[in-house]
Amino acid sequence: MKLLHLDSSILGADSVSRNLSAEIVSHFKSKHPEITVIARDLASDPALHLSGTHLAIMHGVEINDDIINADIAKGNAYLEELFDADVLVIGTPMYNLSIPTSLKAWIDRIAIAGKTFQYTATGPEGLLKNKKAIIASARGGVYSAGSPAAAIEHQECYLVGLLGFLGVTDVTIVRAEGLAFGPDVKAAALKQASVQIASLEA
Repeated sequence: MKLLHLDSSILGADSVSRNLSAEIVSHFKSKHPEITVIARDLASDPALHLSGTHLAIMHGVEINDDIINADIAKGNAYLEELFDADVLVIGTPMYNLSIPTSLKAWIDRIAIAGKTFQYTATGPEGLLKNKKAIIASARGGVYSAGSPAAAIEHQECYLVGLLGFLGVTDVTIVRAEGLAFGPDVKAAALKQASVQIASLEA
């Protein structure tokens, strides 16, 4: 079994999403001691955001730009790691109602027509089959279904939609929210998340 572990929080050791994703990975390791884990810290080593130069090179134009060429090689590595993975663990905080830009940059490198999805006569089809994804989600407010702010939640719903578009439909969300509502609320949210992680099917 191979697991791809992505983190995107800029808060380092103080990050709740990082701590949750690490706990999820530890849970999988305990269940599968032979598991291979590939870790990507997208915050400390982000891909560049897509540019016209990227697209030109991807379409065969020869451009002598060492920085862009190295960045394209990084994107190719992202793809290979994703193809190889059986399990995807994504640690993501909510930034301004959505995901960190470093995670979006990763997505822009792996969501490629003809590789991870394709267009058919009946619509788009995801090409990433038989993979499991666990999203370790952290946010200061409360945006889950039924809350007053649910309509402006573009973090978890975006990731679930994107993964489904790519063919990954087995998605579990481990959520800690309301983290900015005081220490008691935060402690309760973290405890609930840990209980959920301990019960994950690995």
